[in-house]
Amino acid sequence: MTVVKINALEIPPQAGDEIVKRFTARMDSLADVPGFLGFELLRPTGEAETRWFVYTRWADQTAYEGWRDGDGARNSHASDEGEQPRRPVSMGATLLEFEVEVEQGPSGA
Repeated sequence: MTVVKINALEIPPQAGDEIVKRFTARMDSLADVPGFLGFELLRPTGEAETRWFVYTRWADQTAYEGWRDGDGARNSHASDEGEQPRRPVSMGATLLEFEVEVEQGPSGA
């Protein structure tokens, strides 16, 4: 069963460009991960919401756990080779987890 993981990140307003830069630099690392189906980084648009959401889709829980417990998750938070360790941008995070019960894509796809 397809699963969705949403990491709700508390990002200070001045750090938005940095979080986009970091996620963009690491996007290719997910391309060959078995069971990885998609990723989106969502920036809040309303004043009432300050959290950024990292939305990922996985073929199943086992695929997600394989990434989470393997080198994939560790490497996604590491600094680039030769750089000083990066300071965290997030002031906190909450992981939301879901199973997809009903799904609809574009017609003709």
